[in-house]
Amino acid sequence: MLKLRYSQENITEAGTDEAGRGCLAGPVFAAAVILPADFNDEMLNDSKKLSPRQRDYLRSKIEAEAAAWSVASVSAGEIDRINILNASILAMHKALDGLKLLPQLILVDGNRFKPYRDINHYCIVKGDGIYLSIAAASVLAKTHRDEFMMNLHNDYPQYQWDQNKGYPTEIHRKAIFRHGYTNWHRKTFRVSEQLSFDLR
Repeated sequence: MLKLRYSQENITEAGTDEAGRGCLAGPVFAAAVILPADFNDEMLNDSKKLSPRQRDYLRSKIEAEAAAWSVASVSAGEIDRINILNASILAMHKALDGLKLLPQLILVDGNRFKPYRDINHYCIVKGDGIYLSIAAASVLAKTHRDEFMMNLHNDYPQYQWDQNKGYPTEIHRKAIFRHGYTNWHRKTFRVSEQLSFDLR
């Protein structure tokens, strides 16, 4: 699919996206990115379609060449308190707060968002496969969250977060039933209904 540099000419646009919405553990991360008008990289795409090596390369390039970028997170406890949709939007708002430039338009991956200040926004389903700025935000959110979970794995190796990054894999779900929850788990997310294996 064609990647578009912007939706409107001659205005400052920020793309925003989140990572970790469907996980059982860890914060939800979000990024906001404002790219220069001449930015381009044929590799840039929805982060889920890229290899870890490609994502790491693009993270370095985006952070070096973006006009502005910011990454933020919302904790598992806050996710339990306000629900994952609100936490994802809050993380995106926090990422927008961290930009050194104020955008005139916000491009949001997905179909739900809450107004940010008095700035217009567009929600675009699968926007990370359409707009470069959203794709860049998806890469930063994903790589920063993966790095966070890799570091967290050192203290909780039994959950294998270095492999599953907190997503509900069979190994992760088994570990929850064997070792219980940590403070990093989202207690309101259901695990038992997904469990269909023998723990012996």
